[in-house]
Amino acid sequence: MRFNASLAALLLGVSLGCGDAERIEGGRALEVEEELVLRVATFNIEDLRTSELQDPSEPRPRMAAAILQQIRPDILLINEIAYDQPGAPGWVEGLEPGQNGQRFADLFLAVPQGEGLEALRYSVFMRPVNTGVASGMDLDNDGRVSLEPVLRAVDDRLAEQTAADRAYGQDAWGFGTFPGQYGMALLVREDLEILVEDARTFQRLAWSRMPDALEPEDPVTGESWYSSEEWKAMRLSSKSHWDVPIRLPGGQIIHALASHPTPPAFDGPEMRNRMRNHDEIRFWIDYLGEEDYLVDDGGRVGGLSKVRHFVLLGDLNADPGGGNSLEGAIETLITHDRVNSSFTPEASSSSAVELPHLDPSDTAGWGLRVDYVLPSAELEILDGGVWRQSADSEPEVSDHYPVWLDIAIPVSGSP
Repeated sequence: MRFNASLAALLLGVSLGCGDAERIEGGRALEVEEELVLRVATFNIEDLRTSELQDPSEPRPRMAAAILQQIRPDILLINEIAYDQPGAPGWVEGLEPGQNGQRFADLFLAVPQGEGLEALRYSVFMRPVNTGVASGMDLDNDGRVSLEPVLRAVDDRLAEQTAADRAYGQDAWGFGTFPGQYGMALLVREDLEILVEDARTFQRLAWSRMPDALEPEDPVTGESWYSSEEWKAMRLSSKSHWDVPIRLPGGQIIHALASHPTPPAFDGPEMRNRMRNHDEIRFWIDYLGEEDYLVDDGGRVGGLSKVRHFVLLGDLNADPGGGNSLEGAIETLITHDRVNSSFTPEASSSSAVELPHLDPSDTAGWGLRVDYVLPSAELEILDGGVWRQSADSEPEVSDHYPVWLDIAIPVSGSP
């Protein structure tokens, strides 16, 4: 693999047009007077595979780790990290599934990736996702059911997807060419406590349980795209929706609300992905509204109490000003009265000059704002940014840029 000058420079701690890195200071949760300052970030590391994470010398995860060692988040959501499990490439027989988040933390983030960079140590929350998990149904209506992924001898994320790959992915609960592709991992600084027993996941919540769900229709027949059996079984989350409570040093609890809705694309005139994207985002509106149709994977009912602090984060695949998402999909969330969206993170002026095709708030390389860190309305936003690497740095870490916010948490009187 190439280890070129751009990568070497970053691993030596040199800023490569990285947006706000020059004003990002060391990032442990800090108590300032009567507030705790918490740095929260989200980073979609495009299609991060098990094979990359098993080798500490792999350039791309090293470069991602070097970026994160400059941002230094206290809480970090990684989107598109494979959930390692049986049937997935790189799976090691005999190991517990879901170790990739901890691999990234231990083999890359816990090792300084260049001169002047310091290790980061995290606890990890990682759970199964729907992507690449066979449904046993013909969800794309091509007249056949694809049950087995196409596994290759070499796990190469750059290999071109075949027709068989796409057929399998389209019939999975969420698009993926193997089980666990495009998963999620929540990383929390080791001095903070993940309340695992109180965490909630909604991987298996049926889309049809949502009142007034946008059920796709066949534009030719006017009938439901899915059969009655398929619609009853169809899962809302293309990956999952998580509510992970985290105890802070002063005893306060903040809920990390994590997800990665399907892109509003790669469908047809029935718009099934655009409708699903809309309703995956709407899930959070209903969760903040404490709707009682919401039943998590453990059987608990309802949403998040109005007295709880939260930060909602992830690649939501929707831009309030453009793209293919349905009108109102993201706008309704960011204008919700329980959400503080008063601050829009932006890249610095230097990176704007280097990448003139992007607006300062764009978080995706194709020119949209799709990645979000949204705290609850009562929490103050102190700072934030979009971190951009140099336009000519190789290997390209991702087609997304990490987004971060500094959030003030009251030390006393907190729920």
